[in-house]
Amino acid sequence: MNTHEPAVDAAAEGSLGEQVARLIDELPHDHLRLDELLQRVGDEGLLLLTVMMTLVFLIPVSIPGVSTVFGAAIVLIGISRLSGRALWLPQRIAQRPLSAQKLRPALTRGLVWIGRLERISRPQRLARLANGRMIDLVNNLCFIAAALLLMAPFGFIPFSNTLPGLALLLYAIGMIQRDGGAVLLGHLANIATVVYFGFLIGGGGAAMHGLWQHFSG
Repeated sequence: MNTHEPAVDAAAEGSLGEQVARLIDELPHDHLRLDELLQRVGDEGLLLLTVMMTLVFLIPVSIPGVSTVFGAAIVLIGISRLSGRALWLPQRIAQRPLSAQKLRPALTRGLVWIGRLERISRPQRLARLANGRMIDLVNNLCFIAAALLLMAPFGFIPFSNTLPGLALLLYAIGMIQRDGGAVLLGHLANIATVVYFGFLIGGGGAAMHGLWQHFSG
């Protein structure tokens, strides 16, 4: 699969937000499966699909099973881009039904994020951060890292899904538009996620140590 996705042709296909909005409008009324979405977008639309899947993590909503299914799918999208091979999804992920009735309003509310980022995104800006074999390798590895952070078991903690979700959205928009500025912001969001998770883990360890000393003393 070609990892160099062309910049979005707004005249021919509409803006990025309009394309994602069409995907959301075409969702089935009852249940959604990833294999059905993949049939609609094809291999060349995987970043567009990533954009759509990240939206649900940018608003305060909890839909059971979504972080596991979408997070694993985004990891595999990153691996397919890194390897240059077609996307493969295990049947358990590809055919797991998710509630389209719950997803549609959450995704629609998340569209505001695309509108905001489209206003500041510029195709071919800071091109050295978005073009070239080595930078593609680095960007795709960071993309996979953000997807793994999205799957970390901190979903009940505020911003634990928002930060990696934002990083993935920025990476996807930057890779579609070949916008190094958006990619750079994605890296910063990824670093912020690691720092935030470090504080969570460190704070949790300190709390456990304090409780242990309290009860053992």
